[in-house]
Amino acid sequence: MTLETDDLLQSILNSLDRIHYIKPEDVPDIELYMDQVTTFMGSRLKSASRHPEEDKILTKTMINNYAKNDLLPPPIRKKYTKEHILVLIFIYYFKGFMSINDIQAVLKPITDKFFCKEEGLKLEAVYNEVFGLEREEVEALKKDIVEKFHKSQNTFGSAPEEDREFLQLFSFICLLSFDVYVKKLIIEKLIDQYQESLQS
Repeated sequence: MTLETDDLLQSILNSLDRIHYIKPEDVPDIELYMDQVTTFMGSRLKSASRHPEEDKILTKTMINNYAKNDLLPPPIRKKYTKEHILVLIFIYYFKGFMSINDIQAVLKPITDKFFCKEEGLKLEAVYNEVFGLEREEVEALKKDIVEKFHKSQNTFGSAPEEDREFLQLFSFICLLSFDVYVKKLIIEKLIDQYQESLQS
């Protein structure tokens, strides 16, 4: 491996260390207006964005569409609670690889059962439970990425030297893409099975 490929791998691993979920205690415990919601989400999630200076994490139009498509419970007197923010964080992570219909299928049972509940399991507890697994998952992901990277570096050994680096990068991208593709298929199958169980 060249210094450049070592640097590439280290850069990828470092970027995984910079992924931090928004802790419930970081979310304001007061109701927010739409502009305050978009500002809060932008400030907390911008570092995970591909183009932090250009990408809009969340816009008013997005929030209105989420409410219209039954992904997000409607605001209360044009204000959004802490629980609205938690739902928006779920949507933010899901929208990169799930359709609006699939996000709705996954989130609606959660918001129906746990959103703004006075007693029993609350949405914040659900959020804490699933995002609390993050650290352990990041370490497992790092190990998997290192293995895929080394595997890709062993491909195209007989290719012309001027083509080899890009072909090895292409192998790495394909390995990661196959992983995403398979996991997306599994997610869709789980959602379909859940929806079928509701109809039977």
